[in-house]
Amino acid sequence: MNYLTTEVLVVGGGTGGTAAAIQAARRGAQTVLVSEFSWLGGMLTAAGVSAPDGNELSAFHTGLWGAFLRSLHQHQHGGLNHAWVSFFTYEPRIGAAIFADWVRSLPNLTWIVGQTPQTVLRQGDRITGVEFESVQVQAQIVLDGTELGDLLALAAVPYRWGWESQATFGELSAPLDPTAWQQRAPVQSPTWVIVMQDGDEGAALPIIPPSPLASKDEDFAGAWEGYGLERFLSYGQLPSAQHHAPYQRQLMINWPQQGNDYGVDLDRLVRSPESRRELFQAARYYAQDFARFIQQQAGRRYGLAAQAFPLSPNSIGGGAYALQPYLRESRRLVGLRTVTEPDILPSNGQMAALLSRDAAGTVDAIALGNYVNDHHYPGFRLPLQSKAMTWGGRWTGTPFTIPYGSLVPAAVDSLLVCEKNISVSHIANGATRLQPVVLGIGQAAGMAAALCIEQNCMPRSLSVRSLQEALLTDPTAPAAVVPLLRLEPHHPDWLQWQRHYLNHPEQYNDAGDRPVASSPSSMRSPGPSQFSGELLPSFDHTYPLRLYYPPHLAGQVLQVVTLRSRVDQELRQLPRPTMVQVWGAFNPAGGWIIAEDLTKSTQLS
Repeated sequence: MNYLTTEVLVVGGGTGGTAAAIQAARRGAQTVLVSEFSWLGGMLTAAGVSAPDGNELSAFHTGLWGAFLRSLHQHQHGGLNHAWVSFFTYEPRIGAAIFADWVRSLPNLTWIVGQTPQTVLRQGDRITGVEFESVQVQAQIVLDGTELGDLLALAAVPYRWGWESQATFGELSAPLDPTAWQQRAPVQSPTWVIVMQDGDEGAALPIIPPSPLASKDEDFAGAWEGYGLERFLSYGQLPSAQHHAPYQRQLMINWPQQGNDYGVDLDRLVRSPESRRELFQAARYYAQDFARFIQQQAGRRYGLAAQAFPLSPNSIGGGAYALQPYLRESRRLVGLRTVTEPDILPSNGQMAALLSRDAAGTVDAIALGNYVNDHHYPGFRLPLQSKAMTWGGRWTGTPFTIPYGSLVPAAVDSLLVCEKNISVSHIANGATRLQPVVLGIGQAAGMAAALCIEQNCMPRSLSVRSLQEALLTDPTAPAAVVPLLRLEPHHPDWLQWQRHYLNHPEQYNDAGDRPVASSPSSMRSPGPSQFSGELLPSFDHTYPLRLYYPPHLAGQVLQVVTLRSRVDQELRQLPRPTMVQVWGAFNPAGGWIIAEDLTKSTQLS
């Protein structure tokens, strides 16, 4: 057994843990990061969800999430605009390389690979370290960045698992009492993501064999009903990998409708290490059978992308299968604050939720999200309170904030959580679990840990305002704590208005949806194309454009969408029909043009 001592220990190299370790080290804390896999990034990389959801609007491209997107734009051959489930798709290996480069660039960050927590060291109410298979690390502050909140269980820290009744938190979407099926599905279904490839017409890729699970075709019947095969396949289309030539397309398969979501006896996730591995193996086999079903239905031009993930003799995944399952839900901390459904829903008549405040009325927000409340269960769709809005020519989620107290245990000291294991209800987890939100939570937790070292205090005693100020003014990746839909982070007034709403939360309306002109985007597509045509009337808040130029698209009607606040505002104000010129990028899978700039031409009579 090796013995180490450090200031900050981060356990788990997933999305939140990786962000926490990077931020703690960048702030100056001596940090140790211990990960199970050689790939960092969790959901964004090792779990294969390289089509992230949420925080897609450019006003929310702040902190490590914004830095990650900018780095992807620099490193991903072919760009990110390929699918229709997300505006950003990339090869998982590219994301993993970015995180590894960030970690290795920090001399005060030690990264240990291939270890999982076995025992939590504790003195009374204080966590003092963690013992792994071959190393013991003692630390002043410990962060639980595991995918399933494993430190909470090992340290006997109070946590929640499963459903709460409607009476528990006053959530209208919660059941009056959990039903039998809800008891069988205590958390959302995980998915073992697959990357397939398209060998083009005439190809005969290797036959995908049935798994030992031998799932029936009926399990997947109707998978792309209502979409069609081609739209289903392009759902998570990735950039074409140069090292996969001559194959034309890579296809991320993370499909909820009769697809590779797996929801059998999910209590196995937390029953024992053996039962967890058993469930993981079954989920991986289920994904294999779904891939086989796709090939049988679509033909052998489609097969497995065998080089998408590294192979390891002890790993259930690898090759075309993600290294780990995409876990949507975890053990959930009992913290100083619990995020519930009312906290994530827009306030009456507004576009955003109220800013999170503590008992004294002070804003305690440390991260933000905007995704809709999305839940996955086998064979069942849960009716949920709406938190969607139209923005930029499409539907998106309404913004909300994460309070610092949801990262801090109510019962122990020296511990912070930084993953899906925050203090959140089962219902609200459907919005807080998304990758950009967890990156923000991780960044905030890492900054909080470093500030606790600087200020010689426990997390529960840390000044939240000092944490907010440190996040807003971080020299490498400044992170928003207040959602401002119409003020992008590169705007010179951005910091002023972040501070203004922290000081005057009663003035916060519509997520800052105010007529503020944005400056040019800091993240343009390389060489945006020019399109011109007639912007047509519509009755559903969309912007259909009948194209006149370029010639090869002339006569087609495509949707204009945008992630930029100024372009959204101009689209809202234009009379229709109107002739316009648009600069942006065409996405055939989505049937849209992502507009980065827009000018009005001669108006039609």
